[in-house]
Amino acid sequence: MRFLDSCLRGISVAVLVACSTTPILSAGAAEDPYLWLEDIDSERSMTWVRDQNKRSLARLEGDPRFDALRERALKDYHASDKIPYSRLQGGIVDNLWRDETHVRGLWRRTSLEEYGKAQPMWETVLDFDELAEKEGENWVYKGRDCLPPEFNRCLLRLSRGGGDAVVVREFDVKTRSFPDDGFDSPESKQWLAWIDSDTLLIATDFGADSMNSSGYPKQVRLWRRGTPLSESQPLIDGADTTVFNVPNTSHRPEETYLAIQQGPDFFTEIVHLLDLSGPEPALKKVDLPLDIIFQGFFDGRMLVQLRKDWTVGERAYAAGSLVAFTVADALAGDPTRSLETVYAPTGRIAIDAVSIARDAILITTLDEVKGALMAFTRDELGWTGTRLDVPATGTVSVIAADEWSDKAFVNYESFLQPDTLYQLSTTGSSSQVQSLSARFDASELFTEQRFATSKDGTKVPYFVVRPKSVPGDGSTPTMLYGYGGFEIPLTPSYLTSFGKLWVEQGAAYVIANIRGGGEFGPQWHQAALKENRQRAYDDFIAVAEDLVNSGLTSPQHLGVRGGSNGGLLTGVMLTQRPDLFGAVISAVPLLDMLRYHKLLAGASWVGEFGDPDIEEQRDYISRYSPYQNLAEGVDYPEAFIFTSTRDDRVHPGHARKMTAALEALGQPVLYYENIEGGHSAAANLKQRAYTDALQVVYSLQRLADEAHKSGGQGGN
Repeated sequence: MRFLDSCLRGISVAVLVACSTTPILSAGAAEDPYLWLEDIDSERSMTWVRDQNKRSLARLEGDPRFDALRERALKDYHASDKIPYSRLQGGIVDNLWRDETHVRGLWRRTSLEEYGKAQPMWETVLDFDELAEKEGENWVYKGRDCLPPEFNRCLLRLSRGGGDAVVVREFDVKTRSFPDDGFDSPESKQWLAWIDSDTLLIATDFGADSMNSSGYPKQVRLWRRGTPLSESQPLIDGADTTVFNVPNTSHRPEETYLAIQQGPDFFTEIVHLLDLSGPEPALKKVDLPLDIIFQGFFDGRMLVQLRKDWTVGERAYAAGSLVAFTVADALAGDPTRSLETVYAPTGRIAIDAVSIARDAILITTLDEVKGALMAFTRDELGWTGTRLDVPATGTVSVIAADEWSDKAFVNYESFLQPDTLYQLSTTGSSSQVQSLSARFDASELFTEQRFATSKDGTKVPYFVVRPKSVPGDGSTPTMLYGYGGFEIPLTPSYLTSFGKLWVEQGAAYVIANIRGGGEFGPQWHQAALKENRQRAYDDFIAVAEDLVNSGLTSPQHLGVRGGSNGGLLTGVMLTQRPDLFGAVISAVPLLDMLRYHKLLAGASWVGEFGDPDIEEQRDYISRYSPYQNLAEGVDYPEAFIFTSTRDDRVHPGHARKMTAALEALGQPVLYYENIEGGHSAAANLKQRAYTDALQVVYSLQRLADEAHKSGGQGGN
């Protein structure tokens, strides 16, 4: 480490970075020398990308371990014994199957009875590889929305190259074709929902002034079959700053419910109910707090989860609770008249997800980040919750709940226990459908949950997966993974892809449950919003220091890995604590936080990070923004930054500019940009295996190979 002239020798690198010379880009975008790299497809920027790829891949692909790692990853992705995870509707089971032959995927269908057999018979509905070849398009399947099975109609979402923008086309499941008179919406970031077999709600790009500042639709319209999209009937037009305007329809045995959700920001919602009983469509705004999550409809009721406490008269409803009220009262303007609590978690328990079946509401919960499943039903006495019989201590996920039957598919997994799929009845019975065969030998591995103490005294949980025997001298190569944002929890999941390949090398893999996530309900997330963002980074640093102090690893053997908001997290680690890490993986990252709101979907995340155009908020954002905090005179550990040209959510300019700035400082950095792939940076399973292998090779080179075992600040 080269000490800075303006700082005293002998103090920690963390302090040295804080008291360093002025960051090289503190003046902001007006003096940004790499702004040209935000031009995604220009000849100049793409020449830069290809030159970077050539240099980085020569080293990573040239590693003698690369091919074997890629093949091991691809073997798992293409395995024929994968669990065929499926959607369930009206007793019909639909599955998307990908393997070596069907790279883009095969839409298959079977019955519920057949699905429970060891070797079910599948009927092919649509082959997306054949479709792409026939139409000369690089289609990536992005999902479908279907009417109840008797209608045989679905809306398919198809992306060119894997981006968020999709083409939506109506598909007739019975004839296995796209009908001539079918709905067909051009490429856009968009949402559609069926009202009936001849009518849709649609939010898309309708032309001038119909998209918001984040690149999402402002308008929701009613679109009837045979009517040109341009003549669809307007229902709602949001402000330019409204983050989302999403149609939501629920087709249930008792009734069809129609709604439109608006998001003033990412974490607030306004719900409108659509009434079609009169001569003209009528929207009714539901009188609710803004700090909610609309969860859907059940038996004549609306379900809402509270992000903050809600007091109604003398009644108090706690943040994190799921509450319900009748649709009739909502339409009458007084939802509180029938307001009641479905479930209110206590202590360290939080609701993870809500799924709706015909006769019950299924709620997965987290207790100290470990999962459980409960079914809630209602009678004249109120709501009753029953814990369902699925394993504990790992992660429980409702894969599919059928609003037309009492059946659901539920998955259980932990770090070392392969996925097991159960079919259960909401009345309580369950049976195992299939268990994934082991993808690695877990007999010599050990998992544990630990707690680190953050800067403000908060206890932060984290999971460690490691060999049973470790030397305890700080020599274990360790990769620390985190996210810490957008209410997303990181829960125990069976090690696949990078995690599996990494522990097979005798290394340790660590998952940190830092603030900003959803591990302990909305309060855990809100604790790291906006001006409090540094808390998430302090939590992550505390976990890293705890790993070092425990003797498991040391800075030259400790790496960090994250993507998207997690890529921002690892970028902050690079600039705030270069002394603590020997490797930094930053995937599809946010890094220039003073311009993030001007790039692609960035404006939609102001509710998470704050608005750089407001001086006070710009001030606290600039303190951690990685791109603006790169400084001369600091030795940074080599970073591996990768993204996708076709990512239309997080702009690839973040990754490009950070790389260019590091190079200008004479710092080591590897950069890779997939020319397609969207926000996942991979358009298919082969590309996923490829990026897995790149990351593992880089991590081994930085954290395990002899060249780096001698130590030094930041692993250099």
